[in-house]
Amino acid sequence: MTATSYVQGRAGRIETRLTVPSTPRTGQVAVICHPHPLYGGTMTNKVVTTVAKALLDHGITTVIFNFRGVGDSEGQHDYGRGEVDDALAVTAWAIEQTQAKTLILAGFSFGSFIAAMASQQLPSSIELQQLWLLAPPVHHYQFPNLNAESQKIRVIQGEADEVVPVADVLAWSAAHQLTTIRLPACSHFFHGHLVALRQIISQHTP
Repeated sequence: MTATSYVQGRAGRIETRLTVPSTPRTGQVAVICHPHPLYGGTMTNKVVTTVAKALLDHGITTVIFNFRGVGDSEGQHDYGRGEVDDALAVTAWAIEQTQAKTLILAGFSFGSFIAAMASQQLPSSIELQQLWLLAPPVHHYQFPNLNAESQKIRVIQGEADEVVPVADVLAWSAAHQLTTIRLPACSHFFHGHLVALRQIISQHTP
């Protein structure tokens, strides 16, 4: 079952889509952040929906949403600042709707930065179970120190990424001792590798 809702955020309403699998796990929800709004990123991005499908396969309720200024979400792009607020507002709403106790956060490209930032500002009542960072643009954004959550983090990086310098991602993930899954011959947008991406998410989801 999929339902579209409008969550109230600081910049106005946030277009949000919650999907409940046929046999949902209780007490668990996943929130997935889309890539850069100024370059066509939306909640229906194929990488975002592939991650959502993989988690739904495991019975996990998923939430995707449009950042401010995208689709039917109000407001305008805020270069990563307000978008963290959007993610936190949607996460709080998702927790309330599902009565979740554990949370999976995921993000692709720009969305991975937002997910990482949001992971550091969660309420104490929710346990972060996993943080998925897909093609994280560590060369462009100052990611938070994730050492405390390193065992919960998975980085997926295409080895033929034409947007994010692969060497920078690998050096960053090694410095933070993060589990990194590399996809040979895979571009930034995972063209031709969505099946492999779905399998990786599935294999690493507890």
